[in-house]
Amino acid sequence: MAVGIRPRTLNTPGMVPMPNLRAMGQVLNIHAGRDPERPALTFEGVTLTRRELAARVNRRARALARAGVVAGDFVAIALPNCAAFLELAFAVWALGATPAPLSHKLPRAELDGVLELMSPRLLIIDDGARSGGRAWLSAAATLDGDLDPDPLPEIPARHLKAMASGGSTGRPKVIVDMAPGMIDPDVPLLGMLPDDTLLNPGPLYHAAPFGMTTFAMAWGLHVVLMPRFDAEEVLRLVEQHRVNWLFQVPTMMHRIWALPDAVKARYDLSSIDMVLHIAAVCPPWLKQAWIDWLGPEVIWEIYTGTEAMGGTGINGRDWLAHPGSVGRVLPGYEIQVLDEAGQPCPPGEVGEIYFRPLRGQGTTYRYVGAEAKAAGEFETLGDMGHLDADGWLYLADRRVDLIISGGANIYPAEVEAAIDAFPGVQCSVVIGLPDADLGQRAHALVETLDGTLDEAALRAFLRARLAPYKQPRSFEVTRERLRDDAGKVRRSALRAARLPA
Repeated sequence: MAVGIRPRTLNTPGMVPMPNLRAMGQVLNIHAGRDPERPALTFEGVTLTRRELAARVNRRARALARAGVVAGDFVAIALPNCAAFLELAFAVWALGATPAPLSHKLPRAELDGVLELMSPRLLIIDDGARSGGRAWLSAAATLDGDLDPDPLPEIPARHLKAMASGGSTGRPKVIVDMAPGMIDPDVPLLGMLPDDTLLNPGPLYHAAPFGMTTFAMAWGLHVVLMPRFDAEEVLRLVEQHRVNWLFQVPTMMHRIWALPDAVKARYDLSSIDMVLHIAAVCPPWLKQAWIDWLGPEVIWEIYTGTEAMGGTGINGRDWLAHPGSVGRVLPGYEIQVLDEAGQPCPPGEVGEIYFRPLRGQGTTYRYVGAEAKAAGEFETLGDMGHLDADGWLYLADRRVDLIISGGANIYPAEVEAAIDAFPGVQCSVVIGLPDADLGQRAHALVETLDGTLDEAALRAFLRARLAPYKQPRSFEVTRERLRDDAGKVRRSALRAARLPA
């Protein structure tokens, strides 16, 4: 599979010069002027050329301006994955405003909480009854064929994006990107190349799928967007569109790998030069399987957060030399692993991971509705891990997810990785529940296709892979999806639903 791939470099901001920064709302017009009939965006079998896409964006921008949107505003977009979602994001940028992607599935109370924090000028939502009396438009109402399709004046947005997050506590917060809405249309990053076709199966209301997809469009790539993740459909689209660059999260990787071998072999994936996975911890066995399948040159990983306060990166070859690592710190950042007293941990000792941008604290994001946890100028996402003597980072879990059972630390990600390797398991989530003897006990929710599970066989399987204290004391099987298409799980809600009254 690795024969003929084009080598990639995980270049990130700060690694290469970008001499021609332009406003995000203008770059689609630039690409349309260069090659108007080249494919730009494909969704559910319909492909828009660069010319068509730019015209639709400009018309939507004028419709938003007619509704009162001006430079500096936030505009919330609560839509399912669709071409309109991306068109509207660029239309918001075209006015010098900031797009704020939201899940269209948010419960009413959570939606109201996020909107109250954000105070957007306008909400784009197809069900106006959920607007809570705020100014809103449907996606269809923003596309008026009578409006001018020509470019608007170039106005950079003050903030690139504003992302909503429930966080570990379940209380909503908004993460405002401190980077302005500007990009060099001729300097692709993240291992992308200008003539690539990129496939995004992830939900656009999450930071990584939204950012990577809109950046790819701004660099002139052909983007193929899925309405929702479907394992076999990913493979079919890769073959159909000769996809070069594929975004994944470990949950997607697991569901694709769980397809029958005959199904995986049915599709030609030789066009793929780069699979970048992000978000959750990837079980080592699953990472190894993908490296064996597509080749170490193809598989890349970034560990970071929406806050972009820091991150690490690693390619498949380095991972084989450092199995389980998520890489070394990216250029432009510093990293520390600190103990509970705020002191640096020695190599190999698990502590909380802290980052600092070299440009200074607060230069990458600000919270609305929350406070950052900091140690001096270093801030943390709440994740636990350790560094080895050479600076390679290994994740353990989030501090809030840590289960302390009988005085021993149990990291759910480690247990979930072992459960997910059991045949027939689609996904698992391990939570801590109260226990009169142990303080907490590990309880595993296990997702299977048919809602059945051979618990005795799973227990035997885990005995060969986990120390006794790490093995779940109880299991619960379900057919319901435990994680969304971005690999996110509402662990606190799952825990709360199972706590005694």
